[in-house]
Amino acid sequence: MSLIKEFKKFAMRGNVVDMAVGVIIGGAFGKIVSSLVNDVVMPLVGIVTGGIDFTDLKVTIGEANITYGNFIQNVVDFLIIAFCIFMMIKGLNKLSKKKEEAPATPPAPSKEEELLTEIRDLLKNSK
Repeated sequence: MSLIKEFKKFAMRGNVVDMAVGVIIGGAFGKIVSSLVNDVVMPLVGIVTGGIDFTDLKVTIGEANITYGNFIQNVVDFLIIAFCIFMMIKGLNKLSKKKEEAPATPPAPSKEEELLTEIRDLLKNSK
């Protein structure tokens, strides 16, 4: 099998295409979440915390600067982003459950109901 045919077979498998779509959607979703965090959530957190910025915190040991504040800020950012994603997914799951709970088709009639229906129909036709 030629290299091109092998690559085409690999690239056109369902899993690879689904994964590619997921990565593209994930990138776009990441921009939405980043905007939500940076433009909506972080200003509110800034108000609550009095505008504390951890990125300037550091310790100097000899000539080395250990910027532990940047690490703390990244952890806080991660926790906020993770919580926002959790809440968005929870909301989406709630919406999809409502769709699943739509009324189902009525159950098939029992044998007894079928027999009664046949008897009724025979009685109607015999008159």
